[in-house]
Amino acid sequence: MTAPGRFVTFEGIDGSGKSTQARLLADALRRRGQEVVETREPGGSPGAEEIRRLLLEGDPGRWSAETEILLFTAARRDHLERTILPALEAGKVVICDRFADSTRVYQGITRGALREVVDRLHEMMIGREPDITLLIDMDPQMGLRRALARKTGEDRFEAFGLDMQRRMRAGFLALAREFPDRIRVVDGNRAAETIAAEVFEIVTGTPA
Repeated sequence: MTAPGRFVTFEGIDGSGKSTQARLLADALRRRGQEVVETREPGGSPGAEEIRRLLLEGDPGRWSAETEILLFTAARRDHLERTILPALEAGKVVICDRFADSTRVYQGITRGALREVVDRLHEMMIGREPDITLLIDMDPQMGLRRALARKTGEDRFEAFGLDMQRRMRAGFLALAREFPDRIRVVDGNRAAETIAAEVFEIVTGTPA
């Protein structure tokens, strides 16, 4: 699946500030005349948002890792068809808060040795990687504290605790080493404005 627009994703542990940075980048690009679509995963289309509620609410043990992989893949396929590809084909910049790298880490690495299953499903049903991924790297303890303070009700994964956050951070950093041409690691333990300036320069090649 190819398209002429640009596909930018943000990844990181819960509470890393990636959602804030995705919004700040979108605002900065719009001020420079770019057409931008902001979206998120799980979600980003009506069907995928319904699956989001199944995944992010309720008891931590509600689903097995295998079931989660299938649910995330179904949501991602609908999101891709209805939101991401149409925007890219129209030449827009798509900025997505999480994408397949989160499934590789959450279900493929930290919830079981299922990375091969995740990759096979991705190849069969998604077949699209971002053009660039910003990994906002955050201290796990601080990230968990931030995430729990939000009190959105979508805290099923946060409920797995600090050890899960630490394993997720290690998994994301391992992915950055695996895909160095696509994933850029950004220190998230700084002021939001400082991070945003670095993100903008990485994505555009010009200072903010």
